[in-house]
Amino acid sequence: MSNCTVSDLIALGEGFTTEFKRSLPSDLGREICAFANATGGVILIGVDDAGTITGVPDHNRLKSQVQSVARSADPPVAVEVESEGEVLRVTVPEQHGKPYSFGGRFFIREGATCQQLSRDEIREFFFQEGLIRLDETPCNVFDPTVEITPVRWAEFAEQAGIDPGLNPLTVLENLHLVKDARMTHAGAWLLADDITRFTLQAGVTCAVFRGNSKTHILDRKEFHGNLYAIYQEVMAYFQAKLNSALIPNAQGREERLELPESALREALVNAIAHRDYRSTANVQVYIFQDRVEIVTPGGLPAGMREEDLGSRSVPRNPLLFSMLYRMRLVEQIGSGIRRIHDACREHGVAEPAIDVSPDWVTVTFPRPVEAATPHVTPHETPHVTPHVRRLIVVFQGEMSRVEIMQALGLKDRQHFARTYLQPGLDAGLVEMTRPDRPRSRTQGYRLTALGRQVRDSLPKNGDP
Repeated sequence: MSNCTVSDLIALGEGFTTEFKRSLPSDLGREICAFANATGGVILIGVDDAGTITGVPDHNRLKSQVQSVARSADPPVAVEVESEGEVLRVTVPEQHGKPYSFGGRFFIREGATCQQLSRDEIREFFFQEGLIRLDETPCNVFDPTVEITPVRWAEFAEQAGIDPGLNPLTVLENLHLVKDARMTHAGAWLLADDITRFTLQAGVTCAVFRGNSKTHILDRKEFHGNLYAIYQEVMAYFQAKLNSALIPNAQGREERLELPESALREALVNAIAHRDYRSTANVQVYIFQDRVEIVTPGGLPAGMREEDLGSRSVPRNPLLFSMLYRMRLVEQIGSGIRRIHDACREHGVAEPAIDVSPDWVTVTFPRPVEAATPHVTPHETPHVTPHVRRLIVVFQGEMSRVEIMQALGLKDRQHFARTYLQPGLDAGLVEMTRPDRPRSRTQGYRLTALGRQVRDSLPKNGDP
Protein backbone atom coordinates (compact mmCIF):
# COMPACT_ATOMS: atom_id res chain seq x y z
CA MET A 1 0.00 0.00 0.00
CA SER A 2 2.91 2.37 0.69
CA ASN A 3 4.05 2.05 -2.95
CA CYS A 4 0.68 3.15 -4.34
CA THR A 5 0.26 6.71 -5.52
CA VAL A 6 -2.69 8.85 -4.45
CA SER A 7 -4.22 8.27 -7.88
CA ASP A 8 -3.86 4.49 -7.43
CA LEU A 9 -5.50 4.63 -4.00
CA ILE A 10 -8.37 6.76 -5.28
CA ALA A 11 -8.88 4.35 -8.18
CA LEU A 12 -9.08 1.43 -5.71
CA GLY A 13 -11.65 3.29 -3.61
CA GLU A 14 -12.30 3.21 0.12
CA GLY A 15 -11.95 -0.14 1.81
CA PHE A 16 -10.39 -2.07 4.67
CA THR A 17 -7.06 -0.22 4.35
CA THR A 18 -8.08 3.10 2.78
CA GLU A 19 -10.18 6.03 4.04
CA PHE A 20 -11.03 9.34 2.28
CA LYS A 21 -11.60 12.58 4.22
CA ARG A 22 -12.53 15.94 2.64
CA SER A 23 -10.88 17.87 5.51
CA LEU A 24 -9.21 17.14 8.82
CA PRO A 25 -11.93 15.12 10.59
CA SER A 26 -12.92 15.51 14.22
CA ASP A 27 -12.85 11.69 14.54
CA LEU A 28 -9.31 11.29 13.15
CA GLY A 29 -8.18 9.70 16.43
CA ARG A 30 -10.66 6.85 16.17
CA GLU A 31 -9.75 6.28 12.49
CA ILE A 32 -6.05 6.06 13.32
CA CYS A 33 -6.83 3.79 16.28
CA ALA A 34 -8.98 1.48 14.10
CA PHE A 35 -6.23 1.07 11.50
CA ALA A 36 -3.66 0.49 14.24
CA ASN A 37 -5.78 -2.32 15.71
CA ALA A 38 -6.12 -3.93 12.27
CA THR A 39 -3.37 -4.29 9.67
CA GLY A 40 -2.64 -0.60 9.12
CA GLY A 41 -3.94 1.66 6.37
CA VAL A 42 -3.93 5.06 4.64
CA ILE A 43 -6.09 8.12 5.26
CA LEU A 44 -6.22 10.63 2.39
CA ILE A 45 -7.18 14.10 3.62
CA GLY A 46 -8.40 16.29 0.78
CA VAL A 47 -10.41 13.60 -1.05
CA ASP A 48 -14.20 13.36 -0.81
CA ASP A 49 -16.28 10.19 -0.59
CA ALA A 50 -16.69 10.08 -4.37
CA GLY A 51 -12.92 10.03 -4.84
CA THR A 52 -12.68 13.63 -6.08
CA ILE A 53 -9.58 15.55 -5.01
CA THR A 54 -10.68 18.69 -3.17
CA GLY A 55 -7.35 19.45 -1.52
CA VAL A 56 -6.56 21.01 1.84
CA PRO A 57 -4.53 24.13 2.67
CA ASP A 58 -1.70 24.71 5.15
CA HIS A 59 -0.17 21.22 5.13
CA ASN A 60 2.46 22.01 7.75
CA ARG A 61 -0.19 22.94 10.33
CA LEU A 62 -2.27 19.86 9.48
CA LYS A 63 0.77 17.58 9.75
CA SER A 64 1.40 18.85 13.27
CA GLN A 65 -2.25 18.30 14.21
CA VAL A 66 -2.25 14.75 12.81
CA GLN A 67 0.90 13.83 14.75
CA SER A 68 -0.59 15.32 17.91
CA VAL A 69 -3.74 13.20 17.51
CA ALA A 70 -1.69 10.04 16.84
CA ARG A 71 0.39 10.66 19.97
CA SER A 72 -2.82 11.02 22.00
CA ALA A 73 -3.74 7.39 21.39
CA ASP A 74 -2.99 4.89 24.14
CA PRO A 75 -0.33 3.76 23.47
CA PRO A 76 0.81 6.42 20.98
CA VAL A 77 0.57 5.37 17.32
CA ALA A 78 3.50 5.98 14.96
CA VAL A 79 2.19 7.49 11.70
CA GLU A 80 3.78 8.89 8.56
CA VAL A 81 2.36 12.16 7.15
CA GLU A 82 3.28 13.30 3.66
CA SER A 83 2.08 15.90 1.17
CA GLU A 84 1.23 14.59 -2.26
CA GLY A 85 0.09 17.53 -4.29
CA GLU A 86 -3.00 19.02 -2.67
CA VAL A 87 -3.64 15.87 -0.65
CA LEU A 88 -2.27 15.06 2.79
CA ARG A 89 -1.48 11.35 3.03
CA VAL A 90 -1.54 9.79 6.52
CA THR A 91 -0.05 6.28 6.60
CA VAL A 92 -0.68 4.08 9.65
CA PRO A 93 1.83 1.17 9.43
CA GLU A 94 0.94 -2.16 10.98
CA GLN A 95 1.47 -1.71 14.70
CA HIS A 96 2.89 -4.09 17.30
CA GLY A 97 1.52 -2.58 20.51
CA LYS A 98 -2.10 -3.70 20.12
CA PRO A 99 -4.65 -2.96 21.31
CA TYR A 100 -4.82 0.82 20.87
CA SER A 101 -7.50 3.07 22.32
CA PHE A 102 -8.46 6.69 21.81
CA GLY A 103 -10.37 8.70 24.38
CA GLY A 104 -10.68 5.56 26.51
CA ARG A 105 -12.47 3.60 23.75
CA PHE A 106 -11.29 0.86 21.42
CA PHE A 107 -11.96 0.84 17.68
CA ILE A 108 -11.40 -1.66 14.89
CA ARG A 109 -11.59 -1.52 11.10
CA GLU A 110 -14.50 -3.52 9.68
CA GLY A 111 -14.77 -3.36 5.93
CA ALA A 112 -14.63 0.31 4.94
CA THR A 113 -15.86 1.61 8.28
CA CYS A 114 -14.56 2.21 11.79
CA GLN A 115 -16.44 0.42 14.60
CA GLN A 116 -16.23 0.77 18.35
CA LEU A 117 -15.68 -2.49 20.19
CA SER A 118 -18.10 -3.71 22.85
CA ARG A 119 -16.84 -5.07 26.16
CA ASP A 120 -17.08 -8.67 24.91
CA GLU A 121 -15.41 -7.73 21.63
CA ILE A 122 -12.58 -6.04 23.50
CA ARG A 123 -12.07 -9.16 25.60
CA GLU A 124 -12.09 -11.34 22.48
CA PHE A 125 -9.62 -8.97 20.81
CA PHE A 126 -7.26 -9.24 23.78
CA PHE A 127 -7.43 -13.03 23.56
CA GLN A 128 -6.90 -13.01 19.80
CA GLU A 129 -3.81 -10.86 20.15
CA GLY A 130 -2.44 -13.07 22.93
CA LEU A 131 -2.68 -10.26 25.48
CA ILE A 132 -4.84 -12.34 27.85
CA ARG A 133 -3.79 -15.93 28.47
CA LEU A 134 -6.62 -18.15 29.65
CA ASP A 135 -4.21 -20.52 31.36
CA GLU A 136 -3.05 -17.66 33.62
CA THR A 137 -6.54 -16.42 34.54
CA PRO A 138 -8.18 -17.53 37.81
CA CYS A 139 -10.38 -20.62 37.85
CA ASN A 140 -12.72 -19.50 40.61
CA VAL A 141 -14.67 -22.77 40.81
CA PHE A 142 -11.54 -24.78 41.67
CA ASP A 143 -11.10 -24.89 45.44
CA PRO A 144 -7.59 -26.20 46.16
CA THR A 145 -8.50 -27.19 49.70
CA VAL A 146 -11.20 -29.52 48.36
CA GLU A 147 -9.89 -30.65 44.98
CA ILE A 148 -6.27 -31.40 45.88
CA THR A 149 -6.47 -34.64 47.84
CA PRO A 150 -3.31 -36.22 49.33
CA VAL A 151 -3.35 -38.89 46.62
CA ARG A 152 -3.74 -36.37 43.82
CA TRP A 153 -0.99 -34.17 45.26
CA ALA A 154 1.38 -37.14 45.50
CA GLU A 155 0.70 -37.99 41.84
CA PHE A 156 1.24 -34.41 40.69
CA ALA A 157 4.39 -34.01 42.79
CA GLU A 158 5.89 -37.13 41.22
CA GLN A 159 4.96 -35.97 37.71
CA ALA A 160 6.42 -32.50 38.28
CA GLY A 161 9.54 -33.58 40.19
CA ILE A 162 8.45 -31.98 43.47
CA ASP A 163 9.00 -33.16 47.03
CA PRO A 164 5.51 -34.38 48.02
CA GLY A 165 6.19 -33.38 51.63
CA LEU A 166 6.19 -29.67 50.77
CA ASN A 167 3.12 -27.52 51.42
CA PRO A 168 0.96 -27.76 48.26
CA LEU A 169 -0.27 -24.14 48.22
CA THR A 170 3.23 -22.76 48.77
CA VAL A 171 4.60 -24.88 45.93
CA LEU A 172 1.74 -23.95 43.60
CA GLU A 173 2.27 -20.26 44.32
CA ASN A 174 5.97 -20.61 43.51
CA LEU A 175 5.04 -22.35 40.25
CA HIS A 176 2.58 -19.49 39.52
CA LEU A 177 -0.29 -22.00 39.38
CA VAL A 178 -1.89 -20.18 42.31
CA LYS A 179 -2.08 -16.37 42.12
CA ASP A 180 -3.66 -14.13 44.72
CA ALA A 181 -4.86 -17.23 46.60
CA ARG A 182 -6.79 -18.43 43.52
CA MET A 183 -6.00 -21.40 41.32
CA THR A 184 -5.22 -20.56 37.71
CA HIS A 185 -6.82 -22.49 34.86
CA ALA A 186 -3.45 -24.13 34.12
CA GLY A 187 -3.35 -25.42 37.70
CA ALA A 188 -6.93 -26.66 37.52
CA TRP A 189 -6.26 -28.50 34.25
CA LEU A 190 -3.23 -30.26 35.74
CA LEU A 191 -4.71 -31.10 39.15
CA ALA A 192 -8.34 -31.89 38.30
CA ASP A 193 -9.86 -35.32 38.56
CA ASP A 194 -12.29 -34.32 35.81
CA ILE A 195 -11.11 -31.41 33.69
CA THR A 196 -14.56 -30.85 32.14
CA ARG A 197 -15.86 -29.60 35.48
CA PHE A 198 -13.68 -26.51 35.01
CA THR A 199 -13.36 -26.20 31.23
CA LEU A 200 -16.12 -28.13 29.49
CA GLN A 201 -14.36 -28.94 26.21
CA ALA A 202 -10.85 -29.47 27.58
CA GLY A 203 -10.88 -33.25 27.16
CA VAL A 204 -9.76 -35.37 24.22
CA THR A 205 -12.04 -37.45 22.00
CA CYS A 206 -10.61 -40.54 20.30
CA ALA A 207 -12.40 -42.52 17.62
CA VAL A 208 -11.69 -45.44 15.28
CA PHE A 209 -13.49 -45.54 11.94
CA ARG A 210 -14.06 -48.33 9.46
CA GLY A 211 -12.41 -47.45 6.16
CA ASN A 212 -11.21 -43.97 5.29
CA SER A 213 -14.28 -41.88 6.13
CA LYS A 214 -16.30 -41.05 9.24
CA THR A 215 -19.34 -43.00 8.06
CA HIS A 216 -18.94 -46.00 10.39
CA ILE A 217 -17.57 -45.58 13.92
CA LEU A 218 -16.00 -48.71 15.36
CA ASP A 219 -14.97 -47.25 18.72
CA ARG A 220 -15.13 -43.92 20.54
CA LYS A 221 -13.66 -42.80 23.86
CA GLU A 222 -13.79 -39.53 25.78
CA PHE A 223 -10.86 -38.80 28.09
CA HIS A 224 -11.38 -36.05 30.66
CA GLY A 225 -9.20 -36.60 33.73
CA ASN A 226 -6.38 -34.08 34.24
CA LEU A 227 -4.12 -33.23 31.31
CA TYR A 228 -1.33 -35.60 32.35
CA ALA A 229 -3.79 -38.47 32.75
CA ILE A 230 -5.43 -37.62 29.42
CA TYR A 231 -2.03 -37.75 27.73
CA GLN A 232 -1.33 -41.20 29.20
CA GLU A 233 -4.77 -42.52 28.29
CA VAL A 234 -4.59 -41.36 24.69
CA MET A 235 -1.14 -42.90 24.27
CA ALA A 236 -2.55 -46.17 25.66
CA TYR A 237 -5.39 -45.84 23.13
CA PHE A 238 -2.84 -45.63 20.32
CA GLN A 239 -1.16 -48.75 21.67
CA ALA A 240 -4.46 -50.62 21.77
CA LYS A 241 -5.85 -49.53 18.39
CA LEU A 242 -2.83 -49.35 16.08
CA ASN A 243 -0.99 -52.38 14.73
CA SER A 244 2.30 -53.52 16.18
CA ALA A 245 4.92 -56.05 15.22
CA LEU A 246 7.78 -57.89 16.90
CA ILE A 247 11.05 -56.77 15.34
CA PRO A 248 14.14 -59.00 15.79
CA ASN A 249 17.21 -57.31 17.26
CA ALA A 250 20.44 -58.24 19.05
CA GLN A 251 18.61 -58.64 22.37
CA GLY A 252 15.80 -60.77 20.95
CA ARG A 253 12.63 -59.13 19.71
CA GLU A 254 11.26 -55.63 20.18
CA GLU A 255 7.58 -54.73 19.92
CA ARG A 256 7.19 -51.75 17.61
CA LEU A 257 4.08 -49.73 16.81
CA GLU A 258 3.28 -49.15 13.14
CA LEU A 259 3.80 -45.38 13.67
CA PRO A 260 6.62 -43.98 15.83
CA GLU A 261 5.42 -43.47 19.39
CA SER A 262 7.66 -40.45 19.84
CA ALA A 263 6.03 -38.69 16.88
CA LEU A 264 2.51 -39.47 18.08
CA ARG A 265 3.47 -38.34 21.58
CA GLU A 266 4.91 -35.06 20.31
CA ALA A 267 1.86 -34.30 18.17
CA LEU A 268 -0.50 -35.12 21.05
CA VAL A 269 1.39 -32.96 23.56
CA ASN A 270 1.47 -30.10 21.04
CA ALA A 271 -2.30 -30.36 20.71
CA ILE A 272 -2.79 -30.32 24.49
CA ALA A 273 -0.30 -27.50 25.07
CA HIS A 274 -1.20 -25.15 22.22
CA ARG A 275 -4.95 -25.60 21.74
CA ASP A 276 -7.40 -22.77 22.34
CA TYR A 277 -9.14 -23.74 25.58
CA ARG A 278 -11.88 -21.17 24.93
CA SER A 279 -13.03 -23.15 21.90
CA THR A 280 -16.25 -25.16 22.17
CA ALA A 281 -14.45 -28.08 20.49
CA ASN A 282 -12.00 -30.47 22.08
CA VAL A 283 -8.85 -32.10 20.75
CA GLN A 284 -9.85 -34.95 18.43
CA VAL A 285 -7.86 -38.07 17.55
CA TYR A 286 -9.18 -40.00 14.55
CA ILE A 287 -7.88 -43.40 13.47
CA PHE A 288 -8.82 -44.34 9.91
CA GLN A 289 -7.74 -47.33 7.88
CA ASP A 290 -5.21 -45.23 5.94
CA ARG A 291 -4.26 -42.45 8.38
CA VAL A 292 -4.25 -41.04 11.91
CA GLU A 293 -5.39 -37.44 12.44
CA ILE A 294 -4.75 -35.26 15.50
CA VAL A 295 -6.95 -32.18 15.29
CA THR A 296 -6.28 -29.14 17.49
CA PRO A 297 -8.93 -26.41 17.88
CA GLY A 298 -7.91 -22.78 17.65
CA GLY A 299 -5.56 -22.48 14.69
CA LEU A 300 -2.09 -21.04 15.25
CA PRO A 301 -1.45 -18.72 18.24
CA ALA A 302 -1.12 -14.97 17.70
CA GLY A 303 2.29 -14.13 16.27
CA MET A 304 2.78 -17.60 14.75
CA ARG A 305 2.79 -18.21 11.01
CA GLU A 306 2.54 -21.50 9.13
CA GLU A 307 6.07 -21.07 7.80
CA ASP A 308 7.31 -20.82 11.42
CA LEU A 309 6.30 -24.41 12.16
CA GLY A 310 9.36 -26.44 13.02
CA SER A 311 11.62 -23.47 13.66
CA ARG A 312 10.05 -21.43 16.45
CA SER A 313 7.41 -21.71 19.16
CA VAL A 314 4.82 -19.18 20.30
CA PRO A 315 2.89 -20.88 23.12
CA ARG A 316 -0.77 -19.92 23.33
CA ASN A 317 -0.73 -21.16 26.95
CA PRO A 318 2.75 -20.27 28.24
CA LEU A 319 2.12 -21.17 31.89
CA LEU A 320 0.71 -24.57 30.93
CA PHE A 321 3.55 -25.08 28.44
CA SER A 322 6.17 -24.37 31.10
CA MET A 323 4.58 -26.96 33.41
CA LEU A 324 4.44 -29.60 30.68
CA TYR A 325 8.13 -28.88 30.09
CA ARG A 326 8.80 -29.37 33.80
CA MET A 327 6.83 -32.64 33.67
CA ARG A 328 9.10 -33.79 30.82
CA LEU A 329 6.26 -34.04 28.31
CA VAL A 330 7.72 -31.18 26.26
CA GLU A 331 11.36 -31.28 25.23
CA GLN A 332 13.38 -28.62 23.41
CA ILE A 333 11.16 -25.60 22.77
CA GLY A 334 10.31 -24.93 19.14
CA SER A 335 11.65 -28.25 17.82
CA GLY A 336 8.57 -30.48 18.15
CA ILE A 337 7.58 -30.48 14.47
CA ARG A 338 11.14 -31.21 13.41
CA ARG A 339 11.36 -34.13 15.84
CA ILE A 340 8.09 -35.54 14.50
CA HIS A 341 9.47 -35.57 10.96
CA ASP A 342 12.81 -37.01 12.11
CA ALA A 343 11.07 -39.80 14.04
CA CYS A 344 8.95 -40.77 11.02
CA ARG A 345 12.00 -40.92 8.75
CA GLU A 346 13.90 -43.06 11.25
CA HIS A 347 10.87 -45.34 11.60
CA GLY A 348 10.66 -45.78 7.84
CA VAL A 349 7.15 -44.33 7.45
CA ALA A 350 5.80 -41.33 5.55
CA GLU A 351 6.14 -37.94 7.20
CA PRO A 352 2.90 -36.31 8.38
CA ALA A 353 1.03 -33.52 6.62
CA ILE A 354 0.15 -30.41 8.64
CA ASP A 355 -2.95 -28.50 7.62
CA VAL A 356 -3.50 -25.03 9.15
CA SER A 357 -6.72 -23.03 9.10
CA PRO A 358 -7.93 -20.10 11.25
CA ASP A 359 -9.81 -22.51 13.54
CA TRP A 360 -7.91 -25.81 13.36
CA VAL A 361 -4.48 -27.37 13.05
CA THR A 362 -4.55 -30.96 11.80
CA VAL A 363 -1.56 -33.32 11.81
CA THR A 364 -2.17 -36.32 9.55
CA PHE A 365 0.04 -39.41 9.81
CA PRO A 366 -0.32 -41.76 6.80
CA ARG A 367 -0.51 -45.34 8.06
CA PRO A 368 1.75 -47.95 6.45
CA VAL A 369 0.17 -49.85 3.58
CA GLU A 370 0.01 -53.07 5.60
CA ALA A 371 -2.29 -51.30 8.09
CA ALA A 372 -5.03 -51.53 5.46
CA THR A 373 -5.11 -55.32 5.95
CA PRO A 374 -4.35 -55.77 9.64
CA HIS A 375 -3.22 -59.21 10.72
CA VAL A 376 -2.12 -60.85 13.92
CA THR A 377 0.41 -63.64 14.11
CA PRO A 378 0.61 -66.08 17.03
CA HIS A 379 3.75 -64.23 18.19
CA GLU A 380 2.09 -60.80 18.43
CA THR A 381 0.52 -59.55 21.61
CA PRO A 382 -0.98 -56.18 22.47
CA HIS A 383 1.21 -53.62 24.23
CA VAL A 384 0.97 -54.27 27.95
CA THR A 385 2.04 -51.58 30.41
CA PRO A 386 3.48 -52.57 33.82
CA HIS A 387 0.20 -51.50 35.47
CA VAL A 388 -1.88 -53.69 33.15
CA ARG A 389 0.50 -56.60 33.75
CA ARG A 390 -0.12 -56.28 37.48
CA LEU A 391 -3.84 -56.14 36.78
CA ILE A 392 -4.11 -59.31 34.72
CA VAL A 393 -1.86 -61.28 37.06
CA VAL A 394 -4.16 -60.78 40.08
CA PHE A 395 -7.32 -61.97 38.29
CA GLN A 396 -9.02 -65.07 39.66
CA GLY A 397 -12.15 -65.77 37.68
CA GLU A 398 -14.79 -63.03 37.87
CA MET A 399 -13.98 -60.20 40.26
CA SER A 400 -15.65 -56.97 41.34
CA ARG A 401 -13.90 -53.62 41.17
CA VAL A 402 -13.42 -53.65 44.95
CA GLU A 403 -11.91 -57.16 44.89
CA ILE A 404 -9.46 -56.22 42.15
CA MET A 405 -8.39 -53.06 43.99
CA GLN A 406 -7.86 -55.04 47.20
CA ALA A 407 -5.75 -57.59 45.31
CA LEU A 408 -3.63 -54.75 43.90
CA GLY A 409 -3.42 -52.92 47.23
CA LEU A 410 -5.04 -49.78 45.80
CA LYS A 411 -7.50 -47.37 47.45
CA ASP A 412 -8.00 -44.56 44.90
CA ARG A 413 -10.86 -45.59 42.58
CA GLN A 414 -10.11 -42.99 39.93
CA HIS A 415 -6.41 -43.83 39.82
CA PHE A 416 -7.30 -47.53 39.54
CA ALA A 417 -9.80 -46.93 36.73
CA ARG A 418 -7.52 -44.57 34.81
CA THR A 419 -4.22 -46.43 35.15
CA TYR A 420 -5.21 -50.09 35.44
CA LEU A 421 -8.77 -50.99 34.49
CA GLN A 422 -9.48 -48.79 31.47
CA PRO A 423 -6.18 -49.60 29.72
CA GLY A 424 -6.90 -53.30 30.31
CA LEU A 425 -10.37 -52.92 28.78
CA ASP A 426 -9.02 -50.87 25.86
CA ALA A 427 -6.36 -53.50 25.11
CA GLY A 428 -9.01 -56.24 24.96
CA LEU A 429 -7.43 -58.12 27.88
CA VAL A 430 -10.27 -57.53 30.35
CA GLU A 431 -14.02 -57.52 29.76
CA MET A 432 -17.13 -56.66 31.74
CA THR A 433 -19.44 -59.40 32.95
CA ARG A 434 -22.40 -57.09 32.24
CA PRO A 435 -21.36 -55.08 29.14
CA ASP A 436 -24.99 -54.10 28.49
CA ARG A 437 -25.03 -52.22 31.83
CA PRO A 438 -21.54 -50.71 32.26
CA ARG A 439 -22.52 -48.71 35.37
CA SER A 440 -24.34 -51.57 37.11
CA ARG A 441 -23.75 -51.94 40.86
CA THR A 442 -23.19 -55.65 40.27
CA GLN A 443 -20.68 -55.14 37.47
CA GLY A 444 -17.82 -57.60 37.45
CA TYR A 445 -14.71 -58.14 35.35
CA ARG A 446 -12.83 -61.13 33.96
CA LEU A 447 -9.94 -61.81 31.61
CA THR A 448 -10.70 -62.34 27.95
CA ALA A 449 -9.20 -65.28 26.07
CA LEU A 450 -6.48 -62.91 24.89
CA GLY A 451 -5.96 -61.69 28.45
CA ARG A 452 -5.46 -65.25 29.67
CA GLN A 453 -3.07 -65.92 26.81
CA VAL A 454 -1.01 -62.84 27.65
CA ARG A 455 -1.01 -63.68 31.36
CA ASP A 456 0.21 -67.20 30.64
CA SER A 457 3.06 -65.81 28.53
CA LEU A 458 4.35 -63.53 31.31
CA PRO A 459 7.41 -64.53 33.39
CA LYS A 460 6.48 -66.78 36.30
CA ASN A 461 9.08 -65.46 38.72
CA GLY A 462 9.33 -61.94 40.00
CA ASP A 463 7.13 -58.95 39.42
CA PRO A 464 5.66 -59.03 35.89
